[in-house]
Amino acid sequence: MRRINFLSVLIISCLFASAQSPVKVTAYRTSSFIPVFSPVTIDSTDVEKKKFSEKELLKTEVDFGELLQNQAIIEADTAGVIDLSFDADGSDAVHKNAIRLLAFNIDADRYCKANLTVTSTDMLEIYVNDKLEKTKDTREDSLSKAKATSISLTLEPRRYQIVIKQLSGAGKSAESSLKAEVTASKTDSAALISVSTDRLRRITINDILEGSRLTANSSISPSGKYLICATSVANPGGNAGGGPGGSPGGSYELELRTVADNKVVYRFPPSISPLWIMDRDYVVYTRQGTKRRNLYRMDVATLEEKLLAENIQSDRFVLSPDNKFLIFNKSEEIPADKGDLKRVLAPNDRSGAYRRRNSLYLYDFDTKATQRLTFGHTSVSLNDISPDGKKALIATNSDNITQRPFSIKTLYELDLTTLKVDTLFTDPFIGGAQYSPDAKQLLITGSGEAFNGIALNIKDGQISNTYDYQAFLVDRKTLAVTPVTKDFNPSINGAQWSKYDNMIYFTTEDKDRISIYCFNPKNSTFRKLDLPEDMIRSFRLAEQAPIAVYQGESATNSYRLYSYNIKTGKSTLLSDPFKSQLDEMELSKVTDWNFVSADGTTIEGRYYLPYGYEEGKKYPMIVYYYGGTSPTARVLESTYPLQVYAALGYVVYTLQPSGTTGFGQEFAARHVNAWGKKTADEIILGTQLFWREHDFVDSAKIGCIGASYGGFMTQYLQTRTDIFAAAVSHAGISNITSYWGEGYWGYSYSSAASAFSYPWNNPQLYHEQSPLFHADKINTPLLLLHGTADTNVPIGESIQMYNALKILGKTVEFITVDKENHGILEYKKRIEWNKTIYAWFARWLKSQPEWWNELYPER
Repeated sequence: MRRINFLSVLIISCLFASAQSPVKVTAYRTSSFIPVFSPVTIDSTDVEKKKFSEKELLKTEVDFGELLQNQAIIEADTAGVIDLSFDADGSDAVHKNAIRLLAFNIDADRYCKANLTVTSTDMLEIYVNDKLEKTKDTREDSLSKAKATSISLTLEPRRYQIVIKQLSGAGKSAESSLKAEVTASKTDSAALISVSTDRLRRITINDILEGSRLTANSSISPSGKYLICATSVANPGGNAGGGPGGSPGGSYELELRTVADNKVVYRFPPSISPLWIMDRDYVVYTRQGTKRRNLYRMDVATLEEKLLAENIQSDRFVLSPDNKFLIFNKSEEIPADKGDLKRVLAPNDRSGAYRRRNSLYLYDFDTKATQRLTFGHTSVSLNDISPDGKKALIATNSDNITQRPFSIKTLYELDLTTLKVDTLFTDPFIGGAQYSPDAKQLLITGSGEAFNGIALNIKDGQISNTYDYQAFLVDRKTLAVTPVTKDFNPSINGAQWSKYDNMIYFTTEDKDRISIYCFNPKNSTFRKLDLPEDMIRSFRLAEQAPIAVYQGESATNSYRLYSYNIKTGKSTLLSDPFKSQLDEMELSKVTDWNFVSADGTTIEGRYYLPYGYEEGKKYPMIVYYYGGTSPTARVLESTYPLQVYAALGYVVYTLQPSGTTGFGQEFAARHVNAWGKKTADEIILGTQLFWREHDFVDSAKIGCIGASYGGFMTQYLQTRTDIFAAAVSHAGISNITSYWGEGYWGYSYSSAASAFSYPWNNPQLYHEQSPLFHADKINTPLLLLHGTADTNVPIGESIQMYNALKILGKTVEFITVDKENHGILEYKKRIEWNKTIYAWFARWLKSQPEWWNELYPER
């Protein structure tokens, strides 16, 4: 079982070593004897003219999984020697040769070098984390005559599993014994190295990137009897199966299951993406034909397949509710300029997708004709098709560069029988739209400024945060608009209007959680669904039954798949593919902690205790805060995994300062035209109050980290305070003006963060809030990280700050990640990038520079 809250009790043994004081391994997890036999000799030599040797038996492949399942422990004597002869454990084995697996763990409290020495009378192989490191292919009569086998280890603060594959032989009369010990290097005098047989370990960055997990595309059939569940496995080294188009080397399973008993009835080929059709338990999908892709339909009850259409021009389509046609997008490109010079058509023209324009087409199954629905150079998107299949909601999004938010959306209703179109709304702040089940109303999402600000709920003088989304109901005949969520604090992420019970189920950003709320259009009331997870995604309703499926994650588990009974409110666990890996880990306890800011606002947050937490001991702390304007979510797996930071021995504190979405419109609006003014004060105050209230925090060893806007906050905070002993800024903004002008989306993001403020009409904001112009106030050691291909926040933002701090003689390091964009995605680079962060904090918060010096030695 996985344990939360740390107990310093290890199974059987846990011994510690410091420099020049070897620790003996006194207990091993062990397998039973696995008999091995010499092969039948057909010829005296093999194809390479080599004779068979007994040492070849050591190469017998053995499943280490059997060892991990075995509960047996074998203990050494006081000298650290274990007797491995056949009869030592009461075995009546009579085999001349047998393999036995022996395992123990090595843990280090820091990055260090060590030496593992194994002395044995038998032949053996030594594996470190499943990798073969050394082989001994000789036998000796006694341990005193045996030559030691040594392995140099470079240890990070994590668990290392050592497996010794031992080949015993020569019958019961021969001595078979072994001893092992670990010694820290002379240069790592303060390192603490432990050995144990404990099955629980700390979480690592590899756990975040590797393993079996659900993908975010679970769905349920109209009847509620069947579901589709997708699972991806990421292998060590970064190979992952991500579904159609996923990386080779991993695996990807797309299963059709029955909801009632969770039985797998069919596995779809990984190259297809099945979609449920309306009203029937059928799925449709495309498969490559001789020219283009063909469209098929499968009856999931009988698994019978039928060809619906050939040579479909796109595999991204929406099927009509009456199943008579489908609508798809077809892209065209604005012609490129000739030669080596390019005329930039608009600020967005720097992004590769700007010149790609989409038109809508309809394919009729009866006539097999493809009708073009829209024509022009403006992209058109499909929002929804009416329940009777006669109308469609379509939208255009056009440049409007002279007016915030620099684009304008127009929502149309298209008559699919006549191709006549009605303009419903032209509004820069509206988002998606859908029909009600009876088609008498429309449900539209958008920011609070949509429909002339009818949903705004902010203070005088505030400007709405356009990343905080609202919902609106529209009467289809009169086009009268009713704000649904004006007094509802969570931000709207998505919505489904149930055909079964006529309720609207909103997926919401609910403080630092993702919650599902049921809204009754008749009485305008909200009811939060009582679900067992903090973060909900892929909530899908059955059309004809009170059943839904969803996925949920929390701060201590990966996503799990559930069914949900709408009537009883009961959730049933269906799939937890990460469970076996999670059960190996000892995760940090997560505790809520809030404080009241200077203006009386309650600022919410939470903290994680460090791995191996002991009462009375002081620990360094890492503070983490939002990037952009979204809350730091209660997830186990993220780009900045807080559980991993805690596993490295830090208290981790994260908070949701002013400007965060999901706490109400007024709270989110504090983000606008602030650029750290209030947020920085709250982060500083929260950090100070936290260490004063929690005596386990070493107030002299507190670091902070943030990315993107959070990277800006890291830099800005150092111009305001010296309470941090180390700081990390990934892809941070140092100069608001240059970011506004150079980032691909700098000006459009600033339409929210700097609404109506520009370098020419509000230079004070752009100058005074830019960390670059206060670089001389920074005294904290600062690590700048940036992808060289970052189009969101260009790398120049870090270059400017690095140059300034170097000129000022400040402590700063600048690490670039080649060919990576705003986030670091490539496996190997992401591992190295994370270790860079760990090494920086170890250097300044633990006074352990060894890791950093190994990664980045002075040249």
